[in-house]
Amino acid sequence: MNTSSTRALVVGLGAILALGTAGFDWVEFVVPSAEAHGVQAQLQSRFVQIRGEEFSGQSLTTGETLCLEGELVSLVERDLRGWISIFAESTNAGNRWEIQSRDPPGNVFDLAGNEIMPYRICAMALEPGAYHVHTQLNVASVGPGLGPGQTVIVDGEHIIKPIPYTNIAYQSIIIGVGYVITFATRPWQVI
Repeated sequence: MNTSSTRALVVGLGAILALGTAGFDWVEFVVPSAEAHGVQAQLQSRFVQIRGEEFSGQSLTTGETLCLEGELVSLVERDLRGWISIFAESTNAGNRWEIQSRDPPGNVFDLAGNEIMPYRICAMALEPGAYHVHTQLNVASVGPGLGPGQTVIVDGEHIIKPIPYTNIAYQSIIIGVGYVITFATRPWQVI
């Protein structure tokens, strides 16, 4: 490179940095903005696939229930333990849903090797907003995976649920006992 082209390059980069620092959003004039989110496909492709994810609706009012259903398809020969939940992303800070029912029932279930298991999970919307909702399958010793998902619009007023202080107290006691046991048995490992 000769001196004049190097100088032009430095001046050009300096101008871009100066405009960016000054708050001038020149990128929007050159490249249109776009929004997206990533979906973990590793779990679905290697261990369990969430197939045929269907939603009971695309819009609802707070207090109404949204149900997701489909099939969990084991892609491995060994038995797995897992639990399903709902994963929702939103533009607001709320993102509040209350699980009403799960099928398979209970929190944790077994998925046999190569099994196809139907599932259904229903949750009540507690806060208005635009949500991108997914079935979330958590597999023990593997991690979470998400279904394809769909955008759901929730209208209405916020639903305020009372805080279960007894659960907070119970969890605090259990955590405290764990710390006591840790300090008593391995004080050299605790920071």
